[in-house]
Amino acid sequence: MNYFLNSNKNKKLKISLLIAATLSSVNIPTSLAETTQEKGLAIVVEADKRDQGFSDSSASMEMILTNRHGEQSIRIMRNKTMEQENDGDKSQIVFDNPRDVKGTAFLSYTHREGADDQWLYLPALKRVKRIASSNKSGPFMGSEFAFEDIASQEVNKYTYNYLKNESFDDREHFVVEFDPKDAKSGYSRQEVFIDTQEYRVWKVNYFNRGGELLKTLSVSDFNQYLGQYWRADTWTMINHKTSKKTVLNFQNWQFDNGFNDRDFSRNSLSRAR
Repeated sequence: MNYFLNSNKNKKLKISLLIAATLSSVNIPTSLAETTQEKGLAIVVEADKRDQGFSDSSASMEMILTNRHGEQSIRIMRNKTMEQENDGDKSQIVFDNPRDVKGTAFLSYTHREGADDQWLYLPALKRVKRIASSNKSGPFMGSEFAFEDIASQEVNKYTYNYLKNESFDDREHFVVEFDPKDAKSGYSRQEVFIDTQEYRVWKVNYFNRGGELLKTLSVSDFNQYLGQYWRADTWTMINHKTSKKTVLNFQNWQFDNGFNDRDFSRNSLSRAR
């Protein structure tokens, strides 16, 4: 999901960097340190490289929706992701609770370039609905995450600009601007905060098509798996226009599940239980 929900071979939403002096210390070639655009790209490529090769992963998820009055509703889901050899990740989310959304399943094929393919299975209608590219900026299941947020962030889908370094929570971060190439994106740009040590995304500011700050994603509670791959257990998305909030809590991360393409087919959505 993303930066969100995972992150993967040629991806992840997880990414940022420092100026010329720091660039040399992280072994970024001088040829890539000539412009802020090249610096931004070099940071993103390094972050992407560090998360390649995990094969597949699964996790249980809790989604907490909070409205502007502080009232909450909770949904329980499962997520699984599989890397692709020459393309973006395949991922699936299945809702287990409450009863009104139980059995709803979301499937995403992220592509390195071009529009992603996404489908939603609605058990009440007993059919699979394709999510049109023009609707991917809409809310995912009533949350503050958009459909386009619930996908791995492919390097080739943005242009980049290194903005500055910023420190918070006793960490130094690169701040990189992501400009989506997709004209149908709901965002004009994103400001992504990536720590300078492990290249993990800790915060993302999303700006709407009018250039106004729309949402902020805060990421925390990282753990490392297989001696290499970092996953965050808490994702908090705040909508500054509506004062609504969605928190995603992840648990029970597992890797090397042996998933295959059949586990991510459209037919698998109706069988997800």
